[in-house]
Amino acid sequence: MPSIHPSAVVEAGASLADDVEIGPFCLVGDGVRLAAGVRLHSHIVVVGNTSIGDRTEIYPFASIGHCPQDLKFRGEESRLEIGSDNRIREYVTMNPGTEGGGMVTRVGNGCLFMASAHVAHDCQVGNNVIMANNATLAGHVHVGDFAIFGGLSAVHQYVRIGAHAMIGGMSGVTNDVIPFGTVVGSHAHLSGLNLIGLRRRGFARQEIDQLRQAYDLLFRNAGTLAERLLEVEAALGDSPTVRNMIEFVGSESSRGVLTPKV
Repeated sequence: MPSIHPSAVVEAGASLADDVEIGPFCLVGDGVRLAAGVRLHSHIVVVGNTSIGDRTEIYPFASIGHCPQDLKFRGEESRLEIGSDNRIREYVTMNPGTEGGGMVTRVGNGCLFMASAHVAHDCQVGNNVIMANNATLAGHVHVGDFAIFGGLSAVHQYVRIGAHAMIGGMSGVTNDVIPFGTVVGSHAHLSGLNLIGLRRRGFARQEIDQLRQAYDLLFRNAGTLAERLLEVEAALGDSPTVRNMIEFVGSESSRGVLTPKV
């Protein structure tokens, strides 16, 4: 049977795996689903149509699954889906989706959300993402695998963050960030590739060199971005790593792509 502290409240409709641990003064609402090995330390609220995957651990005063902070929300039966092996630290907030954004907010596996991070409605967060203290995602943000957000950074609604990107602390991000890119600044600009992250994750030297060449062609040559993208594709389109960047920049977006500071 699940281990539930006497002071915790678990509503009748909640579904708990046998080895779930629920600490003091937690509230688990009707409709919540907690998978095997989930641990709620204490003073945590998990409500709504929320599912939490295996071995995810949540720390005190996190608020998970409450209504979106969106004035257009009208109580629709939207969802929040959190994957496995995540660590969700103190005061983190995560909201379900809305009718205007596909009805679901998703968080992948193996992520770390440090204290007071926020994942807003309709966000789609990949695997192994790290959000440092007070990092914030507005609604409808898409985040690729292994992206890292520095403390106090903020991402505008509908922005896409590419896989393996690094967002510097206190950066305000208003446009899309290419995969493998690094951005900095109160109004963020692209400042190069996330070379430290690439090396830590075992990318081969040849792959990194190809990304450097692609970056130079894409952002340091004359002509329009569309013309430069064709140039990158012609020169380096056979590289799977560069292909990731090409497809990201070439796909449709409402925000445009961040570029280096002039």
